Amino acid sequence: MEKNYFGHPSSIVDEGATIGEGTSIWHFSHIMSKAIIGNKCNLGQNTFVDNNVVIGNNVKIQNNVSVYNSVILEDDVFIGPSVVFTNVINPRSFIERKSEFKKTIIKKGATIGANATIVCGINVGEYVLIGAGSVVTKDISAYALVAGNPAKQTGWVSREGYKLNFDEKGNAVCEGSGQAYILKENIVSKL
Repeated sequence: MEKNYFGHPSSIVDEGATIGEGTSIWHFSHIMSKAIIGNKCNLGQNTFVDNNVVIGNNVKIQNNVSVYNSVILEDDVFIGPSVVFTNVINPRSFIERKSEFKKTIIKKGATIGANATIVCGINVGEYVLIGAGSVVTKDISAYALVAGNPAKQTGWVSREGYKLNFDEKGNAVCEGSGQAYILKENIVSKL
């Protein structure tokens, strides 16, 4: 069967892995046999994708990222260079805890900045923007802007990644797209 994706000659794609059309896998990357990767993804140099990982369509993973077992990246997610995912809360080298992997879900359109760490078992909402170097230890609401160690919410962003400045009635407009948003009961929605 002819492959419909690009794999650099130095990359390893184990038999059984599902790779979508138009995806590119760059230098020194390794894709395990039970990984599922969607269409038009770009996996940078030295990317590792473990078994039981699901990556949606149009996902961009920069260099030096390991996506471990039980991580789900939905469509249009951006993962910055050297982002760290975990899958066990209390690892010990002398105790096997593969039955304790916790599922981590990064929702559609979210961006994780360079060198951020994502502790396992959390959900990152749609179109979230996580600042570089952040350590994420709890769920994040859709459209939230977070940064720091531990990561704390510092504001809201639009689908396009522009900071939203809500007025006293909870209305804001994205400066990039002109799209209107509303903030009600600490939940952001497009109008």
